[in-house]
Amino acid sequence: MFKKLFKKEEKSNEEIVVSPVTGEIVDVTEVPDPTFSEKMMGDGVAFKPSDGHFVAPVSGEVVNLFPTKHAIGIKSKAGVEYLIHIGLDTVTLEGEGFTAHVKQGDKVSVGDPLVTVDLDFVGEKVETITPLVITSEIASLDKELNKPVVKGETQILTVHL
Repeated sequence: MFKKLFKKEEKSNEEIVVSPVTGEIVDVTEVPDPTFSEKMMGDGVAFKPSDGHFVAPVSGEVVNLFPTKHAIGIKSKAGVEYLIHIGLDTVTLEGEGFTAHVKQGDKVSVGDPLVTVDLDFVGEKVETITPLVITSEIASLDKELNKPVVKGETQILTVHL
């Protein structure tokens, strides 16, 4: 009986990632920017957001929040680094239309609010497709593609460590 209580937690060799935004998920190769589509920054997926509320896809620490609030780096508890890049060329907006709910160094849990975006405003100026890429070394990646997703709920990736 007490063995279960005091049993060391086994380290899992995989990490589950949920959608950071509500919309549709597609492969990162569909992003109309070679930096992402050619996986120069890492493999991943992209989202066609239908809602401007972005949440943490994993539990971990915010390791980077760009001053323009268009990109967030999160290091998960398993040590995997994820980059969420909201829209393309959004750096040119200099933060206009973006409201950050976290800062660098903050601890986050799955589903915690990260950034709110005025999608109508941003969509008038630039492409809103949003890549999520893994910027650290992993063994492999399983993706759930081409389906509707709900922020903080829909499982999108299984990362094999």
